[in-house]
Amino acid sequence: MNPMKIAVAGASGRMGHMLVEAILNADDAQLSGALDIPASPAIGTDAAAFLGKPAGVLIESDLAKGLADSQFLIDFTRPEGTLEHLKYCAANNIKMIIGTTGFDAAGKAAIVEAAKYTSIVFAPNMSVGVNVTMKLLEMAAKNFSEGYDIEIVEAHHRHKVDAPSGTAIKMGEVIAGALGKELNDVAIWAREGVTGERDPSSIGFATVRGGDIIGDHTVLFAGIGERIEISHKSSSRVSYALGSLRAARFLADKKTGLYDMQDVLGLR
Repeated sequence: MNPMKIAVAGASGRMGHMLVEAILNADDAQLSGALDIPASPAIGTDAAAFLGKPAGVLIESDLAKGLADSQFLIDFTRPEGTLEHLKYCAANNIKMIIGTTGFDAAGKAAIVEAAKYTSIVFAPNMSVGVNVTMKLLEMAAKNFSEGYDIEIVEAHHRHKVDAPSGTAIKMGEVIAGALGKELNDVAIWAREGVTGERDPSSIGFATVRGGDIIGDHTVLFAGIGERIEISHKSSSRVSYALGSLRAARFLADKKTGLYDMQDVLGLR
């Protein structure tokens, strides 16, 4: 069986390094390309130089060069960069695994449109554990639909630029959907000053930023006389990288279509 030829966007970043290493360690994958922004000092260097064992793949800013021999692109960058990559991949039949967060409605619509021309896994969190947690939240929400206040608390490192995290928002969407609601109709994104009593139909969000926290998420179902907390805590980005490889394997036989990690894991 031929290995999957996978390129990495943002190859010189923290997540990019983790993806490069995971691909090099996978028996069924081959690092075929690496991308970064033109201003990156890593342009022209070997994508695996940080490991002390060069892979023979240079980091490029030009998409045609960086993706010349690739079947897949894994992208955990910024919305504006991902959308540029998306156009190229859709036009050149390159499958995408998108872990970028912070897209606006137009960006999400562009992903939907691109999935008519190539296959895409788009998820705010590629961790297998997080996505199993999503399923647990759906089950919990259906049983705690009355008499329980729902709060979502997330914490990430100081460098994260969007809030709440894409994972926290997805958790809210899953819970709201299980309750037959739209998240935007019930979400309380922040609290300050005299807010009055809590609306029992709302879903509250709280955000923490600091240090090198990889990603912690807790959903609190607070009732009378009891509370239930469902948490997922990441200690390494390796879980995101391994989940991304699992997503690539899922897409291997799919020419077009938009999927998420629930599809990849068979949790529908």
